[in-house]
Parts: sequence; structure tokens; C-alpha cells
Amino acid sequence: MTEGTSAKLNLLYVVMGVSGSGKSTVARMLARATGGQWLDADDFHPAPNRAKMGAGIPLTDEDRQPWLDRLNAELRAAAAQSRPVFLACSALKQKYRDRLAAGLPQVRFVYLKGSRELIGSRLALRKQHFMPASLMDSQFADLEEPVDAIVLDVSRREEQLLGDFQRLTSAG
Repeated sequence: MTEGTSAKLNLLYVVMGVSGSGKSTVARMLARATGGQWLDADDFHPAPNRAKMGAGIPLTDEDRQPWLDRLNAELRAAAAQSRPVFLACSALKQKYRDRLAAGLPQVRFVYLKGSRELIGSRLALRKQHFMPASLMDSQFADLEEPVDAIVLDVSRREEQLLGDFQRLTSAG
């Protein structure tokens, strides 16, 4: 992106989707391309949440509430920056997205959409992550696809996803 485009993107983006959709990879790539910052919501999970997921137990809404509030606080702090911020976060349910964006009208969601087959194959290859592949079904069960998001097809290559993002954000 050019300097002019980067300055125009003074927004907060939540790059969302199920585990294995590429949230961290895409958020990092978009931040790098725009001169922005990226945050990974996984870094903000409290130890009990990580332990629960590592044991193959899905988080409850109650487990997520303090975590989502902390992420909202991080986004609020980042809003003062003069560059775009990309938060990689599952944000599977609308009420989670509402909580993340509370008081932040400039938040845009980037939905990484992929088939169960593709996501399953990615999770099967993933090592060293606290979220086991066995929770994939619960992720898809919880997913409420956003109606007002930038949608990126994760079957595409990274450079294609970047081009799609640039095209979709410059159009609106």
C-alpha cells in the first residue's frame, strides 16, 4: 500500500474466523503492508482459558467475557495511534464482536472464511498451539457469520488476500 493509502486506513480491524483460518498470519501480513500494528488475541487469554482449551474443553461465554473486555481495552488504547491496528481474534459470535467494538465505531471486521475441509487440513498440520484440532467442530458450531464484514476467502494465497483486502477497503 502507498503512504497515502496507509494514512487513510486509520481504523481498527478485527481479523476473525475459526481456529486454523489464518487469523494471526493474515493480521500480521495486513499490518506489515499498511504500516500498521498487529495484536494476537491469544496472547491475552488468561492461563485458565488456555488450560481449558488445551484440555479440549471449549470456553463458555462466561470464560470469554473478561478476555473480550481486555481486548476492547487494548483496541481503545490502540485507537489513539495514527496507524491501522489489526487484532487477530476468533470473534465467532455477534455478541463477542459487539463487546469487542463497544465504544469504537471505527472497528471493522475482516472475516476469514474457509471450508471445514480446508480448516481441518490446516489444523491437522499445526503444531505447538494450545487450541487442539478436536475443538474445530465447536468453533464451527459457535460461528455466527458476520453480516457487515470484509470477507476474505482463505483458500486464496496471501498475496491474493492482501489484494482482496486492498480492493474491498478502497471501495468502501
